[in-house]
Amino acid sequence: MSAPVSESLVELRNLTFGYGDRIILDDISMSVPRGKVTALMGASGGGKTTILRLIGGQNRAQRGSVLFDGQDITPMNQTQLYAARRRMGMLFQFGALFADLSVFENVAFPLREHTDLPEALIRDIVLMKLNAVGLRGARDLMPSEVSGGMARRIALARAIALDPELVMYDEPFSGLDPISLGTAARLIRELNDSMGLTSVFVSHELEQTFAIADHVVILANGKIAVQGTPDEVRQSTDPLVYQYVHALSDGPVRFHYPGPTVAEDFGQGVAS
Repeated sequence: MSAPVSESLVELRNLTFGYGDRIILDDISMSVPRGKVTALMGASGGGKTTILRLIGGQNRAQRGSVLFDGQDITPMNQTQLYAARRRMGMLFQFGALFADLSVFENVAFPLREHTDLPEALIRDIVLMKLNAVGLRGARDLMPSEVSGGMARRIALARAIALDPELVMYDEPFSGLDPISLGTAARLIRELNDSMGLTSVFVSHELEQTFAIADHVVILANGKIAVQGTPDEVRQSTDPLVYQYVHALSDGPVRFHYPGPTVAEDFGQGVAS
């Protein structure tokens, strides 16, 4: 009898990770629900991209475990890790397209690298993936000839070329104009649902993130401040979460960097 399928495709269990003496993630536990869109949010430097790197095996947990479909990524050897990565797609911040390859060749790259498919089939797959992001007609252009928003969509076509189960996005909305941002958000949601994917993305953009995410995780000070549906996160009474969600300039995250008081600084030159 086969084991039941877990509701979570990815799980972090009591995970700790840092660089040297600086702890980035401190004994955190979270899950990425299978078939859903999960958003990682929080202040810059809070460990959001680090979580993506831990899931992909670029970083290894110092304590705890990172489970992908029930298998711990942390102790995997290179062969096992590459097999797991074959089931993942990654959209890097700003796209990270190969500058000397055409749009078509960028999307074809993972197919040529990881499969033995005939060229005719690779062509059909590439055109289908480009069509899914609305850029089939741009196949012969070079990355230098496309806009930032188009580059992000081309990178997304490349990320889904191998029909992964999990797609990770590192700040997919960064630097986009409102039209491109809305297009990127819609694509994440539509591709997740139409292809039966599980998606996890890092974002600072509240409105679009809350509109498309099923599950939101907010990180703060090495811990998970809150996780739940967008509505549950909005209703959180945690002061830091409230400050973040409502974009307040002052709160637990202070506007003023710690230092001497105003009286101490400006009173020094005043004669007694």
